[in-house]
Amino acid sequence: MERRVVVTGIGAITPIGKNAEEFWKAIKEGICGIDNISLFDTTDYKVKLAAEIKEYNPEDFLDKKAAKRMDRYSQLAMIAAKEAMKDSKLDMSKEDVTRIGVSISSGIGGLTTIEEQKEILMEKGPDRVTPLFIPLSINNMATGNVSIEIGAKGESFAISTACASSTHAIGECYRIIKHGYQEVMVVGGTESSITPLGVSGFMNIKALSTSQDKLRASIPFDKERNGFVMGEGAGVIILEELEHAKKRGAKIYAEICGYGVTSDAHHITAPAPGGEGGARAMINAMEDAKIKPEKIDYINAHGTSTPMNDKFETAAVKTAFKEHAYKLAMSSIKGATGHLLGAAGAVESIACIKAIEDSFIPPTIGYKVKDEECDLDIVPNEGRKQEINYAMNNSLGFGGHNSSLIFKKYKEEE
Repeated sequence: MERRVVVTGIGAITPIGKNAEEFWKAIKEGICGIDNISLFDTTDYKVKLAAEIKEYNPEDFLDKKAAKRMDRYSQLAMIAAKEAMKDSKLDMSKEDVTRIGVSISSGIGGLTTIEEQKEILMEKGPDRVTPLFIPLSINNMATGNVSIEIGAKGESFAISTACASSTHAIGECYRIIKHGYQEVMVVGGTESSITPLGVSGFMNIKALSTSQDKLRASIPFDKERNGFVMGEGAGVIILEELEHAKKRGAKIYAEICGYGVTSDAHHITAPAPGGEGGARAMINAMEDAKIKPEKIDYINAHGTSTPMNDKFETAAVKTAFKEHAYKLAMSSIKGATGHLLGAAGAVESIACIKAIEDSFIPPTIGYKVKDEECDLDIVPNEGRKQEINYAMNNSLGFGGHNSSLIFKKYKEEE
């Protein structure tokens, strides 16, 4: 028998808020977290802007010794996971810890450490590279650190599908609980790649905006968009089997009821023509949720602000939803947060969960110039009070990875 899966805890650290409530308040107020890059000297770079976490000191959140044994991407994951666990009020001393798992996914992993240690290797030789280089930098270590911290001994893994990483992770963990393999999954994504190499790489494939106007750099669905803005952060949610959550009296934010995942099999960076793969992911998610397209009230779009993504994602929504595409609301929060890469899906899932809870549709900020090919209701510049029963979250990653999640308002009786 398939089991119902609910969200019982949320945690986030983002460019617009160092916890989930601060993040959501900033989304509702239309605050933009994009500014000049401060993490390194951009004198020789065409790209000057990113969405960094301001005034970040890991020791405000973590033990000093523990923080030093983690790359920045892992630190962010731990901060978000600890908040989500506290929010969920899950008492590990009363749980079967073999039935609780962790998946904190990342697109890139410990790039800060990789760059720092390569410099040491070149300048001082191999004997000076830290013995912690591998556990600091590998892509699974955010998951490993969190599972060790909370004592979760169930399924523990990391998924890396570029910008779809954490959406895939949430979907796979939903399936794991739905089919009875675990009772609880601590799941999300983390990324911190605003580094010289990270920015250079995305810059030189023409993916990043070169605008120096903070309010006109990440402008999803705007005709003048010219690339995305890199962001950093982490989002973690607690997924739990419904009866398990009810038995311990947990607060239930929302229910997750649909997951669709496809591959374009087309190109290493470009989406399939017309967003064909993305459309199939959305259709598959609705089929999994056993709902018709008309049920979806809101889509949190991948909406990266690149010319091709926004055009093809709009086309994909039209394919998947047909005439209902023009009746639903679809916005992108990347004008506020920048693109959090592997963490985007998790942070944007939290936006969907809070949108359902607060009956509020987040705005697409920074929007000015209409694009005839992006003609859906993108909720420009100001959010909107509206009851949301079903919300969809889309993520599309380099390599042709597409994933869609559906969250719905929790009702005890089905």
